[in-house]
Amino acid sequence: MTEVRVRFPPSPTGYLHIGGARTALYNWLYARKHHGKLILRIEDTDAERSTRESIDGILDGLNWLGLDWDEGPYFQTDFADEHIKAARQLLENGQAYKCFCTREELDAKRKKALAAKQDIKYDGTCRHLTPAEIAEKEKQNIPYVIRFKVPHKDGAVVYEDKVLGDIKRAYSDIEDFVIVRSNGKPLYLLCNVVDDIRDRITHIIRGQDHMSNTTRQVLLYQAFNAPVPVFAHMPLTLDLKKAKISKRSHGEIVAVQFYREHGFIPWALCNFLVQLGWSTNDDREIFSREELIEAFSLERINKSNSIFNYRKGDPKFFTDPKAINMNGHYLRTMPINEIGEMVKKELQGEGIWDDAYDNDKKEWYLATLDLIRDRFFTLKDFTSQGRAYFADDFTVEPKALKKNLLKHPELEEWLPMLGERFASLKNFTKDEAERVAREFATEMNVKPGIPINGSRAVITGRIKGPSMFEVFEVIGRERVVSRLREAGKYFK
Repeated sequence: MTEVRVRFPPSPTGYLHIGGARTALYNWLYARKHHGKLILRIEDTDAERSTRESIDGILDGLNWLGLDWDEGPYFQTDFADEHIKAARQLLENGQAYKCFCTREELDAKRKKALAAKQDIKYDGTCRHLTPAEIAEKEKQNIPYVIRFKVPHKDGAVVYEDKVLGDIKRAYSDIEDFVIVRSNGKPLYLLCNVVDDIRDRITHIIRGQDHMSNTTRQVLLYQAFNAPVPVFAHMPLTLDLKKAKISKRSHGEIVAVQFYREHGFIPWALCNFLVQLGWSTNDDREIFSREELIEAFSLERINKSNSIFNYRKGDPKFFTDPKAINMNGHYLRTMPINEIGEMVKKELQGEGIWDDAYDNDKKEWYLATLDLIRDRFFTLKDFTSQGRAYFADDFTVEPKALKKNLLKHPELEEWLPMLGERFASLKNFTKDEAERVAREFATEMNVKPGIPINGSRAVITGRIKGPSMFEVFEVIGRERVVSRLREAGKYFK
């Protein structure tokens, strides 16, 4: 079998969005499964919109996701001479021709075709110009584009699509399309094919929105006597209103960087993205990298479009709930050492990292993460909901303040009293803390939940969390006593 060679060719006109990341992921998986090569090619021919910042953002996003490439990044503009040479070759071989029709003439023809309810496509006016007529127009410096000469005969373009089956389109339905603009710059259609031939691409995995290009590009492959790659057109990703997800329409919610900044684990995002248009023949949704590489196949890509169910403004599910829940799953099940490295960056970003967590307090650090991660969904939760474990400057959430503190005014006096009892304990363990807390509740003739939940509010700032007796032990006597002694400030 010929070596599998796939490519990811993003345009550097903005950040890496989830649609592009999904395309990169599918190509990466296919290359890794077949021990092939993934070529990264930056299609930067749009000089006005392409920026170095966008290029860096794309590379950074791919690196963060762990989608490494084997060749590149190549830049399309570096091969401009090849593209021009290819266009000249087609002209010389009679497979393309110069079109001198003006924009006004083309607009008039389109209006006429529209009025007659005919197909709106170029009518081939310049297709049959004689050499003398061409020379005369060139002598007059009339601008021209170069059009590919679609075969005028019965038949059709046929190509293999691993998702949709064999695709067939009659020659008569394809107009003579432009491959070089009047300013001398080749179009994407031509550049893309020339680059794919040079890079020996065997499989093209991309969105169904490119299908209008594919039949024309197949004609170009054939014109250059090059092997036609195998195509796999992925379904589109739509929002709840069935509109295509795009950077322009949906903003930062579809940027890979957005998920990085909001505490996503890279592979969790990959695990979510792969299922926006692909599924196994069983009910599995969670995969390791190795498992997903093994399971992935082009034949399992869905034909129908997928839905990105994001809910703007929802404080819990700020994006697709499935993505959040999947991230939470990884957060709770990954080896604690790996989570520790990720949380370290978050704590450093908040200025509450202690270098001792890498040394003599490492055991405490990892045990604390393991204790509190059960209810968390993103890495940001460790510095928001879990901040009280690492810093003294935390806030008490409104629900905890209202329900567990202010609803019981007597706690203003009781919590400092409980703190003094903890201070006098010989051994401050979770068992001893539980014994003292329950005895205290009995003396005050109240349910244990009142002082215990009140303690949770002033010690962690939260209304819910792990067993409070384990929390007492993890937070430590000094901080527990200090926070209980200061409980009165919440009642002022």
